[in-house]
Amino acid sequence: MDSVMQHQDPMVPAYSDHSEDDILSSVLYPSDSYTPEHVYWADLPFSQKVKFVTKVDREENGKEWAATKALFSKQKMGPVKWYFKNAIVPGAGLGLEGFVLFSIGNLTTLFGDVWKRCWTSYEVCSEVSIQLVTIMEIVGIIFGQIIVGILGDRLGRRYGLIQDAVVMFLGLLLLIGSWGADLQGWVIMYIVALFIYGVGVGGEYPMTATASMENSATSGKVSNRDDRLHRGRKVTLAFLMQGWGQVLNQAWLLILLVAFDHGGGAAPYTSLMGHGIFRLSFVPIAFGTAWLVYYRWFKMPLASKQLNLVKAKSNVTGYDIESLKLVFGNFGGRLLATAGTWYCNDVFFYGNKLFQSAFLKVLYPQANILTTWEFNLLNCAVSLIGYYLACFMIDNKLYGRKMMMQVGFLADFILFVVPAFHYTYFTGSQGIHAFQAMYYLSSFFNQFGPNSVTFLVAAEVFPTGIRATAHGFGAAVGKLGALTATVLYNYIDTETKFMVVPWFGLAGMLLTFFFLPDTTGLDLKEQERYWQCIRSGRINEYHGVAIHPQHLSLWEKFRGVHKNYNPELDHQKRVIELKSEWVEMIQEHHENEKNDQESFFDVEQFPPDVHAHMKRIYHVNPEAGGKGVPLEEKETGELSLSSSESDEINEKRSAL
Repeated sequence: MDSVMQHQDPMVPAYSDHSEDDILSSVLYPSDSYTPEHVYWADLPFSQKVKFVTKVDREENGKEWAATKALFSKQKMGPVKWYFKNAIVPGAGLGLEGFVLFSIGNLTTLFGDVWKRCWTSYEVCSEVSIQLVTIMEIVGIIFGQIIVGILGDRLGRRYGLIQDAVVMFLGLLLLIGSWGADLQGWVIMYIVALFIYGVGVGGEYPMTATASMENSATSGKVSNRDDRLHRGRKVTLAFLMQGWGQVLNQAWLLILLVAFDHGGGAAPYTSLMGHGIFRLSFVPIAFGTAWLVYYRWFKMPLASKQLNLVKAKSNVTGYDIESLKLVFGNFGGRLLATAGTWYCNDVFFYGNKLFQSAFLKVLYPQANILTTWEFNLLNCAVSLIGYYLACFMIDNKLYGRKMMMQVGFLADFILFVVPAFHYTYFTGSQGIHAFQAMYYLSSFFNQFGPNSVTFLVAAEVFPTGIRATAHGFGAAVGKLGALTATVLYNYIDTETKFMVVPWFGLAGMLLTFFFLPDTTGLDLKEQERYWQCIRSGRINEYHGVAIHPQHLSLWEKFRGVHKNYNPELDHQKRVIELKSEWVEMIQEHHENEKNDQESFFDVEQFPPDVHAHMKRIYHVNPEAGGKGVPLEEKETGELSLSSSESDEINEKRSAL
């Protein structure tokens, strides 16, 4: 208790009685996370926990379904507009890059048939340059992930988002217009264009993840019910646009192939067809990326707001070097988990393609590009189902991020290790259909598992100030996994590949089990409170749910991080902090009024009854710098609100 009072704001008196606890309980103990008795959901016995979580989810599903019906009855296209705003726009960059990068892999197959002497026998093009096509694409992505992640934390999310879109647009123009005096010269220009485009793609990973997560109040002074219940879904909805990009790309390539071949799609393929499909495949995406540049430049002025709030609270300008240093000492296990699991997943992601090449040789010995692309499209559709199921389950407190990741890795391990030890049988006529089923199941569990979860947790488990850097680092290590697979697969045969790949799934599951915390259901405001204590050297003074054993990894529990968890001590400190935040909000409101600037009250953080209670015990004197001082209660006990404050609160309450 002494440690709590020691750091109390001298202008914020410790004031507590039973009535105050009742008034503040709606803010301090939201019903989606606490029982009416103020017990945190993770502290409940298992049976009660299941009942509580099921009840909250059922109520929330009912509200969302009612809201959807109301939106549809009001405007037939209302749900579509909601989806466009909350999924398509936030994930547009990933959708566009998913289209292009998936196209690169598909086009390589086409190039091998059109220009055999260059892409297959290496008579007129060097083998090294052909291998560099994929390698330099990945290197560009890694470069973008690291550099833009750092710049996104230093200069803001808005800068990173705009920069990504501009660089991707430039890369697309170079891809469409790439040419050379001969095939070797064109390949070199193709490599350069892919590297530049890759830099923009790399930046999309940390920027899309952090911007989607911080789009609503999440980790600064304010938190809300929607974020606690649907934060994972919000980020995953943006991420799954990558899956839609792959589906649309494969469909577009099939249309171009059939169109250029006059409805056939079978070999032989001419040079004109190769160049036509190659260049036209990127044209619609160039228009989409141009729109993305416009939208991010003119329609996202507040993308960096959450980061700026956290920096201001920590008195940081520029890059938060201090937080970066502290992360290695305090969250090193989390870095190992997010980066290590992403590495393992990317080896798997590239290994998935091994199935298709093997079963096509048996089922369709004379398979052409049209057949290959048709199976690609089917696989993309199966993957998309995995993406959407991940959206529905990733915020479920009884399943959530960590369990989904472990199950996905384990399933992929089994689906690869079984054919690895019975390769002859599964690639023969008797077992080929089971082999084909394993291919689609591995795609499904990759999306309904590590691929979706790594993208989310690589940002979520870190504090706001270095979130983009941490996500960029994890994503870059992941791409090293893709680079490992790309280089390694050039030197071993298919059967050996099947013996190598499964163990990355097992390694990913173990890394998740030991080092990844489960942030499902965690209010990220609590993580920021915890981080502020770490940053100010008062780590032992934090007693909140961010260090609850439910939200820590086995490694962190082994280190004793959870030992300071104490709900009673945390309650005392949260009351003090809530009062301080109210004083800051009122001070900012008066300053904005004085300067004729627009000002808003956060009704969810300070509902009318809480706001009224604060007004009874505090007064903000703008002439005294907005400091909070005790205010004697009026004899009537009624609240004195300015008309603008009263109108605004009533208006916002009605809107809610």
